[in-house]
Amino acid sequence: MQMIQETADLSAYLAADEVIDHHHPLVRETAARLADGVADSYEYARAAFEFVRDTIPHSQDSGDMRVTWRASDVLERGTGICYAKAHALTALLRAEDIPTALCYQKFDVVHGLVAVRFNGAWHRQDPRGNKPGVDARFSLEGERLAFTPDPASNEMDYPVLYAAPHPVVLDVLKAAPDRPRLWNTLPTAL
Repeated sequence: MQMIQETADLSAYLAADEVIDHHHPLVRETAARLADGVADSYEYARAAFEFVRDTIPHSQDSGDMRVTWRASDVLERGTGICYAKAHALTALLRAEDIPTALCYQKFDVVHGLVAVRFNGAWHRQDPRGNKPGVDARFSLEGERLAFTPDPASNEMDYPVLYAAPHPVVLDVLKAAPDRPRLWNTLPTAL
């Protein structure tokens, strides 16, 4: 799939905002801890990915009713759905100057991922969290995502690489008082 940057300005994929708040002390502290002892930015990216994938449970899998959307809140509360986990990973990567985009797939609902830029190319990663039947891995050599769209079932990869969360995604996260109600309002398309 040909990925399309939302903006040609690569600095947009390093920016902080209300959601990707990589200037927040908890994000900085977590990034520093993950960076300690790694040899390079590739190892750091893998460590950050595995941290988000493995230590922050997907709230649907764990039964957590809380809804998080801001990266620092995901880290503080230790929970989130795919979009929130993507926000946390994006913040951790951008905190260490690794260009990171948000991207999406369409299944019954929209699924959130990230793409990291290394060696002049974007590489999609899925920090959703593994479970039986889901085995996402950090990879710069071929995708190891949680799910593969089936075009015959009207599933697809959205090609756009966003510098900030898609407004449709962010609006439903911010509006949901709890995960069960969020589940009823998840976007089915972008």
